[in-house]
Amino acid sequence: MNWKVIKTEREHKRAVKRAMEIFHAAPGTPEDDELGVLILLIKVENPRKLIKDYEYRRIKMPALDVLEVIKEKMRERGLKNKDLEPVTGSKAYVSSILSGRREVTLKMAKRLKDYFQLPAELCLQAS
Repeated sequence: MNWKVIKTEREHKRAVKRAMEIFHAAPGTPEDDELGVLILLIKVENPRKLIKDYEYRRIKMPALDVLEVIKEKMRERGLKNKDLEPVTGSKAYVSSILSGRREVTLKMAKRLKDYFQLPAELCLQAS
């Protein structure tokens, strides 16, 4: 059968009935594959959430160094350290942050996130 996202109570009941019919399908058979799809469709109200959950559990993204990302963004935009002074407050602070001698504060992480349009999670790694 060709199953689609369950949107109605009727579709849900039909999917549950079919899942019960093929519940003991032998592994690796087409019925086993169909059962796997049905279980997911019955269990998940929002299939997009399912995809994100799968990706979160199965696909490990490499850890990014926020300072390297900021330096790369600066290179992309042709920025110099002095161009970050309005964001950080001083030339010395920019230098200290980019060299790793000074920790990025939560307030500074927010400013850098907004300035470079970075994901919040990345900037919070540095704070």
